Parts: sequence; C-alpha cells; structure tokens
Amino acid sequence: MRLRNIPGAKDAILESPYVILEPETHKGTWAAAFPSKQPLHIEVGMGKGRFLMDMARLHPEINYVGIEMYDSVLLRALQKREELSQAGESLSNLYFMCVDARLLPEIFVKGEVDKIYLNFSDPWPKARHAKRRLTSRQFLERYDKILAEKGTVEFKTDNRDLFEFSLEEVKEAGWNLLAHTFDLHHDQEMVKGNIMTEYEEKFSSMGNPIYKMVISRS
Repeated sequence: MRLRNIPGAKDAILESPYVILEPETHKGTWAAAFPSKQPLHIEVGMGKGRFLMDMARLHPEINYVGIEMYDSVLLRALQKREELSQAGESLSNLYFMCVDARLLPEIFVKGEVDKIYLNFSDPWPKARHAKRRLTSRQFLERYDKILAEKGTVEFKTDNRDLFEFSLEEVKEAGWNLLAHTFDLHHDQEMVKGNIMTEYEEKFSSMGNPIYKMVISRS
C-alpha cells in the first residue's frame, strides 16, 4: 500500500528537537546523546510511536530510539510527542530517527544496543521480498552487528505466516529462541508486563491471536 505523502512532513522532521538528523555521527557515542548513560533499546519500524512513548514513560532508567523510514508516519509520532510535551511530559530518554533499518550497522557499534523491538512489521508476503522482512536472516545479521552480548530481540505480530517464517529464520541463522507463544494474551508468563501497540489492540479486539518470540545471539 502506498503511503500518502503529507506536505510539510520533511520540514517538520528537520526542525524537530526529538529527531536525530545525522544518526551515523553518534555511532559509538550514543550514551552521550541522552542526559543519562543508560541501557539503550530501539524499536525498528516504530510506526506512530505510541509503544515507545509508553515504554519511555514507564522506564525512565532506559534510553530509547525509535526508527521509522517513512516521513509521513514519523510526523504522526512527532505530533503525539508534541502533545505529551504540552501536557508536561518531556520524555528526555527518547529520540526518533528517520532512516532505513538496513543502515543500522552504520549507526550503532557492536554492543551499543541492549534490546531491539519489532512490532507488527510489514510481512512482505511475496517470496521474492523475503529478505526485506525485519526477521529475515539478512536483518538478523544486521542486529548481530549492534546488539550487546546478552542483547535480545522481541518480535510481535498477528501474521502467522510471518511468525512461522521468523521462527525458521532464527533457527537457520543460528540464533537462540529464548521464548515464544502462539497466543500472547493467553500466555500467563509471556504476557507479564506486555505493553500493547495500536495494532495489537486493534487485532486482539477482533479476536486475532498475537504471536511473540524473544531471541538472542548468544
């Protein structure tokens, strides 16, 4: 589906204090980009950003970076962030960037990221587009180049085909499957502390099961 171009989105991103405009210049020094040196978690394909804003609010002891490649989508996140700021919430532990996730190894050094969130990623259903899926072995290789030794990747989706593909990719790429479920909201252990995304609320309200896995490289 083609995303609607929103006039002024690029300018709003360039002018926003919440966006890191040249993220590659922070490679190896991301701790200095935040007021406090803390563990760094990122969300790849953050959409409108509600999940990450909720996480930043709940966990001020963690620094967060939201990654979104589409201007028009990032603009919605910036608007929500402005609303929070006007309401008195600064969320100084959260920044956004507008980049293609394929560039992650150019933005972070090995060990700089402690956790990666993938929430309801584009399934890219055509077989020829498999390498574009954020859980493909190609992307797993990129994550391996930036994750800390004990770092993890958490993936949630309502798309069973994508989830099964992801499980197979994890196995083929030699990653460790730490936990997984085919029905998150009825899994008493894995649902603990779960923060729902907008898509998650929508799909689960329709009765769709939510799939989740947690993986690590070592």
